Amino acid sequence: MQKNIECVPNFSEGRNPQIIKQITDAIESVEGIKLLNVDPGKATNRTVVTFVGEPDAVIEAAYRGIECASQVIDMSQHSGEHPRMGATDVCPLIPISGISMEETAEYAKKLAERVGNNLQIPVYLYEEAQTNKTRSNLSVIRSGEYEGFFDKIQEPQWKPDFGPSKMNAKAGATVIGARDFLIAYNVNLNSKSTRIANRIAFDIREAGRVLREGNPFVGKIVKDQNGEDVRIPGKLKYVKAIGWYIEEYGIAQISINLTNFRETPLHVVFEETCKSADERGVRVTGSELVGLVPLQPILDAGKYFLEKQGMSSGVDEQTLVDMAIKSMGLNELSQFDPKTRIIEYLLKDLAQERLVSMSVKAFTNETASDSVAPGGGSIAALSGALGAALGTMVANGSAIKRGWEDSVNDFSPWAEKGQKLKDQLLHLVDEDTRAFDGIMAAFQLPKDTDEQKTARKEAVEKASQYATMIPFRTMEAAYNCLPLLKEMSEIGNPNSMSDVAVGVICIKTAVRGAFFNVLTNAKGLSDRTFAENIVKQAEDLLAKNHRECDEIANKIEAELR
Repeated sequence: MQKNIECVPNFSEGRNPQIIKQITDAIESVEGIKLLNVDPGKATNRTVVTFVGEPDAVIEAAYRGIECASQVIDMSQHSGEHPRMGATDVCPLIPISGISMEETAEYAKKLAERVGNNLQIPVYLYEEAQTNKTRSNLSVIRSGEYEGFFDKIQEPQWKPDFGPSKMNAKAGATVIGARDFLIAYNVNLNSKSTRIANRIAFDIREAGRVLREGNPFVGKIVKDQNGEDVRIPGKLKYVKAIGWYIEEYGIAQISINLTNFRETPLHVVFEETCKSADERGVRVTGSELVGLVPLQPILDAGKYFLEKQGMSSGVDEQTLVDMAIKSMGLNELSQFDPKTRIIEYLLKDLAQERLVSMSVKAFTNETASDSVAPGGGSIAALSGALGAALGTMVANGSAIKRGWEDSVNDFSPWAEKGQKLKDQLLHLVDEDTRAFDGIMAAFQLPKDTDEQKTARKEAVEKASQYATMIPFRTMEAAYNCLPLLKEMSEIGNPNSMSDVAVGVICIKTAVRGAFFNVLTNAKGLSDRTFAENIVKQAEDLLAKNHRECDEIANKIEAELR
């Protein structure tokens, strides 16, 4: 698997598009990286840039971006709502695929050392790249900000990890590290009060607020026996938050950094913020995501809000995304386009979904053309996907049937399983064609020398084995839809039994159709042991599927007569 890391540098310029463009041009000058997002903020005077690629390319691009920022941004003239300490305020690296957090941290150290030594910028490591956990928290490092760092950097405990122990007046200092996904998230209020926004922030953030004597807002701070402030913890772990006023929109916001969305989901942050706002007499009017966001917290939010409405959560991915956007008001201040704001959608290779992205008419015409692909294997997978879709439709329809509202929890999990099986089979529609293309590519390899002939023969065999496994996976995935269809035939809406029956016939077609493709591809394999084993497994699965499909279909037919 190719190693990929994401880099999300925050530059202290959000108002001058020419300066921002110079920085992003420097980043994009490195071959092998993909610029995913540039998100400037006028009020914060800060731009969040996101790009991905192989580690060495990302490190080079990050260095060029930091170098350019140090030349075009003058921190002595900078002002903005967001805390900051340098032209490049923070530069985190996030492991995406094929690389561990430990390896990513080593790349962060490599980048930090180069920045410190070559650019003479004081650099602090943070999060997973920092071994000294007393100074691994970004807000602790950045405390005092640019103005206060001229004195802070002279303190022995705040000696930079790399670079000079003297503040760079123009470029400031920077923080470089490795971390998991951080979701930068702002919640909007129908108020202009920074004081109220901060109180809500103190309610929800993990650090909470300091304990005071008497009046909880202005009373004397209570100290422990070591002279440290006594704190009242906030509601949510992994949440950092402050309140501020955004002049651009004329509203107060709670600015949130969510450092572990798996433990504290995004929708929980939104809901708890709403509760705290309501208790303080203000309303949440919407929210905004800064930069990019992983798909999972959006899907989790969509599912949560559907279930809160008493609806089935076994809907397609797009519906879940739309529900999350509407429920959290992500479009209030600016358009939230999932295609450009969700990481997985930006990284998705649309060419990998050429067939399933077609209209029904275009797909059918493509199949009817003189092209050999899509062929029977892709059609078999599509038949299976339609069978899964019909079972899912009956589950969702039964969940909202009038008078059956109390049964939504019986149907929703089945609908969710059906959606996953449908998506798996849709993937196999294109994968079957890609497997065929792999065989054709292997046959086109050169065969002028003995070495080339041997390599070509091995490549053809490997591609052919893979092309044999794909229809077998289609058989397995389609067969796995039968429990859903069987359950719907027993507990689903009686008016939908013909839909269940058609779904069963689709599955029978999918499994038998894919079986023929297993036979065809296995026939030409040199490894006869592999071929005989896969055909035997396919025969057993075919017989079992036929028997179970007929049992369900015959039962439905008898009931409908």
